[in-house]
Amino acid sequence: MTTSLSDIETPAAVVDVARMQRNIAHMQDRMNDFGVSFRPHVKTTKCVAVADRQRAAGANGITVSTLREAEEFFAAGYDDILYAVCIAPHRLRRARALRDQGCRLKILVDSVEAAQAVVKAHSHRDPFELLIEIDTDGHRSGVGPEDERLIEIGRMLHTGGATLCGVLTHAGNSYELDDPEALARLAERERALSVRAAERLRAAGLPCPVVSVGSTPTALSARALEGITEVRCGVYVFFDLFMTNVGVCAIDDIALSVLTTVVGHQSEKGWIIVDAGWMAMSRDRGTARQSHDYGYGIACDLEGQPLKENLIMIAANQEHGILAATNGRRSVENRFPIGTRLRILPNHACATGAQFSEYQAATDHGIETWRRFNGW
Repeated sequence: MTTSLSDIETPAAVVDVARMQRNIAHMQDRMNDFGVSFRPHVKTTKCVAVADRQRAAGANGITVSTLREAEEFFAAGYDDILYAVCIAPHRLRRARALRDQGCRLKILVDSVEAAQAVVKAHSHRDPFELLIEIDTDGHRSGVGPEDERLIEIGRMLHTGGATLCGVLTHAGNSYELDDPEALARLAERERALSVRAAERLRAAGLPCPVVSVGSTPTALSARALEGITEVRCGVYVFFDLFMTNVGVCAIDDIALSVLTTVVGHQSEKGWIIVDAGWMAMSRDRGTARQSHDYGYGIACDLEGQPLKENLIMIAANQEHGILAATNGRRSVENRFPIGTRLRILPNHACATGAQFSEYQAATDHGIETWRRFNGW
């Protein structure tokens, strides 16, 4: 274990563990107050050390977005796993292998064709456990709560020998909002339409014990969760600049940053050149379409506090980032000489984390290295 960020090669993904623990505790306390089970989405971090802290706080099971995640976390002792992407037929064999090893993997469908493939791959010894994805906001995928295909899919799974566990939705349109009242309305829509889908399945004589909802903005904006049994979300554990624009966190809540070193200047332009380009930050420019454009990220000191110069990464090449002061100051060379270390807060924690194979976790006792992984 090293004791200082000054001892770490750059660029590096740094986790502020105190901020992360605060985020974990806040979300878990909120779900406990609502009386619902919380199943965090581990796609953001892809890190067992982080998931262990979520589980210790009270999380029940995990959500994954790839079967690679399911395999990695199952090997690390997690057996209650929800794969929250509609299953492709060619992945059923891999899903079956996980269940054969003892993993309580739950999978997702939103079409008659996918349900048929699951039934065809049915095993009497260990039936697949299924949820049906519900479209509650037109964001991406899922079947409408009033769509007749909902009952057709449910009946096909139930009579075909699979275990129908319930319904699931993701209010992805919450990422496009920045008004608390609009977020609260979307959270209520997510809740109400999911409950409606569950009621229709039950009225048709089909089982629906699980009603699962979730996104970080709606989880933090919901005012009621009657009829919901579990909530899922992921980026809350780190947060990012995109989420600050949505309005569900503050800059001081962001627990992930990229450690970088000043390697040059363009004095006449007021530029600082650092060794973290888009290979470190990712190409995600999601804040460009929001109320505050942070470029590729905002620069902080080694304590993770934004600099008074308001340095923004205005451009990025593969291994070079260009910082410039947005407050009009141009003479920054003396303030940030070559060799200066800075931390850059990212636009999108999931995308930035994916650029690295490990995190440098900054604790009160020093720097720990936590493994993370990528792949599908």
